[in-house]
Amino acid sequence: MSFVQALRRQARLNAFWAPRRCLASQSAPVAAPAVADSSASSPKPKSEAKPISSCPENMVLQGLAYLKGQQEVVAMADDQYPPWLWTLLKPRELPDDGPGGKAEKVRLRKANRQRIRDQNFMKTQ
Repeated sequence: MSFVQALRRQARLNAFWAPRRCLASQSAPVAAPAVADSSASSPKPKSEAKPISSCPENMVLQGLAYLKGQQEVVAMADDQYPPWLWTLLKPRELPDDGPGGKAEKVRLRKANRQRIRDQNFMKTQ
C-alpha cells in the first residue's frame, strides 16, 4: 500500500466514524458564565469595522461595460452600496444542531464528494 492510499484510507475511516462518536458522547452541557453584578460596567458590544472597497470613488472600472455604446462603469462611494454586499465574502456559518442536523449533512456531503474526486483521480493514474 502506498503512502497516499494509507492517508486516503485514514481520511475515509475518519469520515465514517466521526458521526458515530458524536452520538455516543455523554458530555455535560456547558454552564453559562455567572453574572457578578448588573450594576458593574457591562462590556460594550463590538461594532464591526466597515469594510473599505479596493477602489476609490469615481474610479473607472475597466472591463465591466460589455455592451457597445454603454457608459463606462464608475465606482460609487462605499456607503452607497447595499449592506449585504460586504457580507458576500464571509464564510457561511451553519449552526451546529447536533447529529443528523444540517451542518453534519453538509460536512458529510463535502467529505463524500472529495472521496469520489480522489477515487476518480486514482483511476486515471
